[in-house]
Amino acid sequence: MLERINNILAEVEEFTAQSKEQLEEYRIKWLSKKGQISELFEDFKTVAPEVKREMGQKLNELRNKAQEKINDLKEKFEKDNSSSAAASIDLTLPSDPAIQLGARHPLSVVKNQIIDIFSRIGFTVSDGREIEDDWHNFTALNTPENHPARDMQDTFYVQTNPEIVLRTQTSSVQVHIMENQKPPIRTISPGRVYRNEAISARAHCQFHQVEGLYIDEQVSFADLKQTLQYFSKEMFGADTKIRMRPSYFPFTEPSAEVDISCTLCKGKGCNVCKYTGWVEILGCGMVDPQVLENCGIDSQKYKGFAFGMGIERITMLKYQVKDLRLFFENDVRFLKQFTPAV
Repeated sequence: MLERINNILAEVEEFTAQSKEQLEEYRIKWLSKKGQISELFEDFKTVAPEVKREMGQKLNELRNKAQEKINDLKEKFEKDNSSSAAASIDLTLPSDPAIQLGARHPLSVVKNQIIDIFSRIGFTVSDGREIEDDWHNFTALNTPENHPARDMQDTFYVQTNPEIVLRTQTSSVQVHIMENQKPPIRTISPGRVYRNEAISARAHCQFHQVEGLYIDEQVSFADLKQTLQYFSKEMFGADTKIRMRPSYFPFTEPSAEVDISCTLCKGKGCNVCKYTGWVEILGCGMVDPQVLENCGIDSQKYKGFAFGMGIERITMLKYQVKDLRLFFENDVRFLKQFTPAV
């Protein structure tokens, strides 16, 4: 038996396959259930006890070497085939003209531009959950139950739990940030929000916002105005002017709406700006001290400002899109307009 083992071992060590078919033939010859090595293991049962240990070691060595030889040659064939396939590809050939390049969605393009602009002046990006609890979406932002300001936002509630809602604003992300991070805080929160509104050319039940928050010592309204003026000029052009009108938001005081000079008529008046020369882009204000206290921040030491804008609104102004529904219908004719030039 020892002679048979040594003969097969020598055959294994000298074996070199010329093809996958030959390799498979020898794998079956050696390692299949009816192969030579399997037969040796059957005969091993009749070996005398005094030589069983030596024979067992030899058999295991034979089986391991045969398996290693098969695996090594199989890997070599696969590597050679891969190299051959790669070498057969002519990378200088022109691409298939039938394959068209895609493009980023216009909302993604504008969102990335907004993030880039604010990141240049130190704002980080904060993400958060879209399904939110009442505290973070309303109460912590100075909008307790039965507060009249809740009527400004028609909310989607989770039926099984009236305390859980689809967030109506990304300000909820800022509440989490204020609860878990000590000032100074300088962050923007882009994301999808939901409101139970009738879908039309100017409104939708889902849309996207970017909300910004800055909290530190000695923050002033002048800092807010300068930040928004910088953003407007970077987004819409160096000649863009802004104006701020008094407004109301429950979580800021004082509050303001921000308009920019119409990018179409340059402030002279047209149907887009309703002949006023101005177009509204966002709301803002100084963070109400009570909101800071709700989130565990000392309002006597720290001040802050916040702002929020709809990405759809900015995109419509930037690209002169007049129907909000186009952003959600996946009409290829519409999306092709945003394919980058090559």
